[in-house]
Amino acid sequence: MATQKVKYSEEDLVASLKRNERAAFDYLYDHYSGALFNVVCKVLKDSERSEDVMQDVFLKIWKSIASYNSEKGRLFTWMLNIARNSAIDAVRAEGRAPIMDDIQEHSAWADQSAVYQPSLSTLDLKALVEKLRPERKILVDLVYFQGYTQEEVAEKLSIPLGTVKSRIRTALQDLKIFFAV
Repeated sequence: MATQKVKYSEEDLVASLKRNERAAFDYLYDHYSGALFNVVCKVLKDSERSEDVMQDVFLKIWKSIASYNSEKGRLFTWMLNIARNSAIDAVRAEGRAPIMDDIQEHSAWADQSAVYQPSLSTLDLKALVEKLRPERKILVDLVYFQGYTQEEVAEKLSIPLGTVKSRIRTALQDLKIFFAV
């Protein structure tokens, strides 16, 4: 028996998730788990541990989907923050800090291929982040993909915390504009 592929708009997907529909959760996992796993792996540097954290990530998403507010951001961004924060918590529970790679690797991180290929929209995170100015791209990578706090980034890169915060805020605004285009 052939299974019918269901496609959701983001709004329909969120509504279905809030109604605890199994098909919507399966769709969410199929379309987003690859990208979220990449984020968790970048922070943890351990694929086996990342798999454990991913179970927690999707459990948190399922339990807290009712608190998701589309006016505050896109579903993927909300889930990305859950994944990133869960990975950071796992690193800190091990009593270590996230490992900072060579800074040149940060500027080239967008060259790595992502598993995430959404059919919800034309979102291509790699291409969108690639459009950012280099100083913003590095900060987005460090904070959202490597798991550093803004304070840690300011210290590691020897730039003022206010500069880090404003560049990240501007980068997120730019990404929002890029996504709308």
